[in-house]
Amino acid sequence: MKLSIVIPAFNEAQNLPETIHAFYMALRENRIEHEILIVNDNSTDDTEAVIQHLQQEIPTLHTVFNNPPKNGFGYAIRKGLEHFTGDCVVLVMADMSDSPADLVRYYQTFVALQVDCVFGNRFMVKGSVTRYPRKKLILNRVVNNLIALLFRIRYYDCTNAFKLYSKHTIEGLKPFLSPHFNITVELPLKAVVRGYTYAIVPNTWRGRKFGTSNLKIREMGSRYFFILLYCLIEKFFSRGDFKKKW
Repeated sequence: MKLSIVIPAFNEAQNLPETIHAFYMALRENRIEHEILIVNDNSTDDTEAVIQHLQQEIPTLHTVFNNPPKNGFGYAIRKGLEHFTGDCVVLVMADMSDSPADLVRYYQTFVALQVDCVFGNRFMVKGSVTRYPRKKLILNRVVNNLIALLFRIRYYDCTNAFKLYSKHTIEGLKPFLSPHFNITVELPLKAVVRGYTYAIVPNTWRGRKFGTSNLKIREMGSRYFFILLYCLIEKFFSRGDFKKKW
């Protein structure tokens, strides 16, 4: 069963080599068939040159897209989701905040339990976060607990992008609406609302070594609110029109 990895990258020249090598080695050691897709989101640093160099070293890094304007995290993710060829796909951050060992666990859980999605939870037993800015951590806990309450689910880490979806789930979540980081909420909430099955496993997260996060909280507030409202409307008023057909 083939796994696709979609990695959006905006000015990540310093972080990409460690990230790509680490994930490739973990997947190779566990004999997981895979492909790595990097979407260069119109970077202004040496990201493109770094990717070209990595392609010479990593045999499974065989598809790279340069995302034209309009740019944004969500647009880059959507570009990758249009072109992956695996049986399942996982979204991975370019800054090495996600763990290759966790990805292996996601994949093994997906295969063993035959669920539609695998979601990580950094805040459950055996999960952890490192170098998480305190203000962002507090906001994260407030937002994720509010989402769990509104949608009546027992999952408390919806906003993290690092999740795995089957190919048929991704097809069932279209069309995608989010152009920016709010796509991290759109994908799992649509999956839950539309009746796709999911498993929750602990995962780890660590703050980036180089550069600064491209997530601007003040800019994203209204965009997160929009997608939450959209998913709530679908949950309570769509009368099951978008539900997975079993």
